[in-house]
Amino acid sequence: MVVSLGIVDPNSNETWLIEATPDFPKQMEILTGNNFDKLKGIFLTHAHIGHYTGLIHLGREVMDTKSVPVYSMPKMTKYLKSNGPWSQLVKLENIKIKQMKNNRTVKLNDRLSVTPFIVPHRDEYSETVGYKIDGPNLSLIYIPDIDKWEKWDENILDIVKKNDYALLDGSFFNNAELPHRDMSEIPHPFLIESMTKFESLSTNDKTKIHFIHLNHTNPALIDNSNETIQLKTNGFQVASLKQVFLLSD
Repeated sequence: MVVSLGIVDPNSNETWLIEATPDFPKQMEILTGNNFDKLKGIFLTHAHIGHYTGLIHLGREVMDTKSVPVYSMPKMTKYLKSNGPWSQLVKLENIKIKQMKNNRTVKLNDRLSVTPFIVPHRDEYSETVGYKIDGPNLSLIYIPDIDKWEKWDENILDIVKKNDYALLDGSFFNNAELPHRDMSEIPHPFLIESMTKFESLSTNDKTKIHFIHLNHTNPALIDNSNETIQLKTNGFQVASLKQVFLLSD
């Protein structure tokens, strides 16, 4: 399925979802058991179709939800309010937009918080953010899309070191993966580039890194492929469906 991340507080039985993907119905079933009362909000990263178009399932023609909190950045907010069918979700109050600010923490409850941060990406319709999720005593970084690590004004090595988990863009393995496309038009850090970028990290820091957002052409999706073995040999992992990252020790 298309990449998304669920946030669960087992104490309060509350859940939040990062990304509203085309696989939203199935991901909601996994996250909440189709008990929509458990869903307390949806966080969006940007306006590329794999990351927000699942919002259609909240509309009058499907779930007809009532004021589901949708957290989005200023340009993303404007895009949703100004373009159908998303504007209808706002007008009919299927969703209630909660506008975020860069590096401004959103407190979910006494145990959990989420902080958006802008990353460089192809921003045709909106800005793009990653998220830092803080639990009771552990933290996780979620960056499904970024153009190249070198384009960012933050040091990804320092970010990995300062957090307990890092779920990072692993869209393509190398630049030969889509021979019919100009890869410069869809820039992402190739996995071979990221492995080189992160090779100076300690073994412990490398184990924090789980690559996500792998394109269906990426050979690292295949168990025991040469590329998968290369990743694991270098100390890295590919995140798996329903994998759990504990934010309290």
